Amino acid sequence: MPDDLINAVRHPASLEGKVSPEEWTTRVDLATCYRLVRGNNWCDSIYNHCSARVPGEPDFMLMKAHPLLWDEVTASNLVKVNIHEELDESAGINRPGFVLHSAIMRARPDVAAAVHIHEEASTAISTTKEGLLPLTQDGIFLFEQIAYHDYQGITENAEERNAIITNFGDKPVMLMRSHGSVTVGESVREAYVHTTHLVKASQIQLQLMAGGAELIIPPAEICRTAVTQHIAHGLGRGQADWPAWQRELDRIDESYRH
Repeated sequence: MPDDLINAVRHPASLEGKVSPEEWTTRVDLATCYRLVRGNNWCDSIYNHCSARVPGEPDFMLMKAHPLLWDEVTASNLVKVNIHEELDESAGINRPGFVLHSAIMRARPDVAAAVHIHEEASTAISTTKEGLLPLTQDGIFLFEQIAYHDYQGITENAEERNAIITNFGDKPVMLMRSHGSVTVGESVREAYVHTTHLVKASQIQLQLMAGGAELIIPPAEICRTAVTQHIAHGLGRGQADWPAWQRELDRIDESYRH
């Protein structure tokens, strides 16, 4: 794509005041998520995606423009698409990303946001027979919360939607074997937080597996109690982390808010 067209995609006129206040807040939150994932080096060039359902318009979602890097995403350059259409790069978005995220948004009215990444540690764990184990607090928070989807190639075929949704069920996290992960939530923050737990737990599990020591897994009832505690935390004091992360981003580059 020529530089002038890339610049036009990167720097559109601000949509603040031109969309509903609720949509604008969601746009800023989704741009925040893109920048946070990029800052953690969990993205894969221009590929992988975060999405968010448009408040008050459940048939529409936001996702990044295909040619943009994650640190080029802003609130105004996110692309608004109809989840019931069959779209590809001609609509400005990535076809495999659209297939995956539209499948989730169509089937899961409880989902307001989704994060799909190919981060190395969690992808490695996706290839193991036992998957993610509740070895650390991050992993325990995801106890009985993870679904698995066998590899079927690049997710560009609409027919794979049914398999994705069947395997995902009502879980907040899915490991796509030999591929990556998807996390969902009732907010952008919640989907991102699930991602942070998945990545941290996967990284430590790989380190422990390499060490070869016998591992201790807490009892199932303790793990379930911790999951309940974590959910309550996310509905209360835990929500203070999102504006804190935004302040951190603001000190680096405020352009995501445009």
